[in-house]
Amino acid sequence: MTSNRHPPHDKLLDLLLDVVCVVDKDGRFLSVSAACERVFGYRPDEMLGRTAFELMHPDDRDASRALVQRINSGQPSHDHENRYIHKDGHIVHIMWSAQWLEAEQVRVGVARDITARKRAEAMQAALYAVSEAAHAVGDLHKLYSRVHEVLGSLLPATHFSVALYDAANDQLSVAYHVDPSTPSPSPMPPSTTTAHGEVIRRAEALLLTPEAINQHALDWLGAPLISGTQTLGALVLQHYSGGVRYTEQDKALLQFVASQLAAAIERKRTHTRLEFLAQYDQLTELPNRTLFLDRLRSALQRAKRDALQLAVLYLDMDHFKQINDTFGHTTGDLLLQEVARRLRQCVRESDTVGRLGGDEFAVIVDNIGRQEDATLVAEKMIVALSAPYLLDGHRLISAPSLGIALYPGHGQTELQLVRCADEAMYVAKRSGGKRYVVAAQPLTDAD
Repeated sequence: MTSNRHPPHDKLLDLLLDVVCVVDKDGRFLSVSAACERVFGYRPDEMLGRTAFELMHPDDRDASRALVQRINSGQPSHDHENRYIHKDGHIVHIMWSAQWLEAEQVRVGVARDITARKRAEAMQAALYAVSEAAHAVGDLHKLYSRVHEVLGSLLPATHFSVALYDAANDQLSVAYHVDPSTPSPSPMPPSTTTAHGEVIRRAEALLLTPEAINQHALDWLGAPLISGTQTLGALVLQHYSGGVRYTEQDKALLQFVASQLAAAIERKRTHTRLEFLAQYDQLTELPNRTLFLDRLRSALQRAKRDALQLAVLYLDMDHFKQINDTFGHTTGDLLLQEVARRLRQCVRESDTVGRLGGDEFAVIVDNIGRQEDATLVAEKMIVALSAPYLLDGHRLISAPSLGIALYPGHGQTELQLVRCADEAMYVAKRSGGKRYVVAAQPLTDAD
C-alpha cells in the first residue's frame, strides 16, 4: 500500500466522487483514490508520504488531532468535519468517515467535499442572522458582529470591517473594525488608498491583491453596501495566512452578504428617520409638541417624587407673521432656525427646548429652587432673541413675548402648566411684547 500501483479493486475506488484514503498512525497518506485531485487539487502521487495535517487548515489541526486519538483508540467517526487548503489556496470543507484498523495499524477514511453545502448554509445563515439582528432594537454594532461571526466561519477574516460613507461630506467612517494588528482608522475621504476607498470608488465587489492597494496583507476581499442607487459603505475582509487565498466564489458570497447588510442598514436608517420625524420638528430639530409634553410629564414625576420645582416658559416671536409675509417663507424658516439655536444657548443641557408650532416655542427649566431662577432665564432669552438677525441678506428685528408657569404653584399636570404659560405669554404680547409675564402675577417689563 506504499506503492502508487493499485490492485484491481482500487480502480473501482477511483471511480468514486469521494476520496478514499489510508493513513498510518501519524496521519501520513499511504494510499489515496483518484478523487483527491478533484477535492484537494493534488494528484495521488503528490499526497503520498505527506500528512493530513500538512494540508489541513491551521485552525482545525488541534481539534482534528484530538479526534484522531479517539478514532485510533477504537471509536469510529462517521460525520466529523474540518477544513483543508486546496492546492490553489482556497478552503475546502470536508466531512469524514474514519475507522482505525488495529490489525493493519492503519486508519481508513472517506472524505466528502461539502464546500458547496457549507456555502449554501452560510448564505442562509447570513440572511437569517442579518434579518434577525436587523429587527433587534436599534443595535447596528450587534448586526455587524453577527455578520462577522457568520462569515468568519466560512472565510478567513483576520481583519473584518464595515465602513459607512457620508456622501454629503465625502467621508468614510469605520463603524466596525476587528483586526489584531491595526487600530480602527480615522474618518477619511474615499479617495484615500485603502480597500474601503477602492470598493466605494468602483462600486463593485473586488478581490484585491496587495500590489493594487499597497498593503502588506495577502488578500483583501471587499463588497459595496448598496441600497437602490445609493452607496452606503463597504464591507471588507482581509487575512494574513500565507497558504490561503480568496476566490471568485468568496467574492460572490461577500457580495450576497453585503447586499443583505445594506438592506438592513437602510431599514435601520429609515426607522430612525421615522422615529425622529415622529418626535422632532424637522425645521429646527427641536422636540415637537408630543415629545415636549412627554418630557414635561417625566420632569413633573421627578419633581413630585423629590419635592422639586420646575418652570415652563412659553414664547412666540413678535412680528413674525409680518417678517414671513414681507421677506418670504425661506427667510421666515431661517429666522426660526436661528431662534432655536439661540434658545439652546440660553438653557442648561438638562433643560428642554421645544417647538410647539409656527413661531411658538416652549422651555422646561428643570429643578429650580425659586421663581427668580426662571425669570433670570426669561431675561436671558429676551436679550438673546432680541438681537438683530442677519438672514438671507436682510437685517431683521424681532423679539419674544414670554409667559412663565411654575410647578407646583400654577398647575399639577403638563397641560395645566403649558396652558397657564401660554395665557401669560398672550398677556405679555398684548402689553407690547419683548417682555415676560409670570402666570397670575403682575406684569414685569424686561425692556
